[in-house]
Amino acid sequence: MKIFVGGLSWGTDSDGLKNAFEEFGTISEAIVITDKFTGRSRGFGFVTFENAEDGRTAIEKMNESELDGRRLNVNEARERKGRNDRGFRGGRRD
Repeated sequence: MKIFVGGLSWGTDSDGLKNAFEEFGTISEAIVITDKFTGRSRGFGFVTFENAEDGRTAIEKMNESELDGRRLNVNEARERKGRNDRGFRGGRRD
């Protein structure tokens, strides 16, 4: 189960994110999303639990909690339609 974690401090890295959530179960991936040009955190990330029940527990316990001085917004990740899902293949539309 993949969960979304928003409201992250600029100083929270992927290891810090994993450390904050690993008490709830086995994590297969924890990643803070960064800007591809600056490398700076975009203020959100994702944690993937091997067990869905562990993910639900993490959401319940960590939503509205504080990490590195910031209040977190934690919920189940939903797949977002990409830019190419609007009927064109990307690049310039002439």
